[in-house]
Amino acid sequence: MNTKKHDVPDALLASLLADYQKPEDLIGENGLLKQLTKLLVEKALDAEMAEHLGHGKHEAVVNATGNTRNGKSRKTLKGEFGELPIEIPRDRHGTFEPQLIPKHQTRWTGFDDKVISLYARGMTVRRFRAT
Repeated sequence: MNTKKHDVPDALLASLLADYQKPEDLIGENGLLKQLTKLLVEKALDAEMAEHLGHGKHEAVVNATGNTRNGKSRKTLKGEFGELPIEIPRDRHGTFEPQLIPKHQTRWTGFDDKVISLYARGMTVRRFRAT
């Protein structure tokens, strides 16, 4: 297992914590951690969709079936952090099967394990960032 630490620039951390005054700002209902989790999950799902379709957003369709994005559906995940509303991308043929949060899953546990499994299956950081 790769335990490489990802360096987060101090300037980014300072920017994120600029308005921090009390613990609720970080871990509360609308805290920074919940917001970051939502953004990371949605970005990862967009990367999964790009991998599934073989092309990124606003790029030419390169798959033989002509399958393209078809908006997003909403889902509310429940876990240790409370409820987290997210948007799951859809494709026109209905063949997209998210790996991070499978279809019909509403309870969310083991986030770290799921991210590691995506890396094990070949999902790269570059694909996460490119979407």
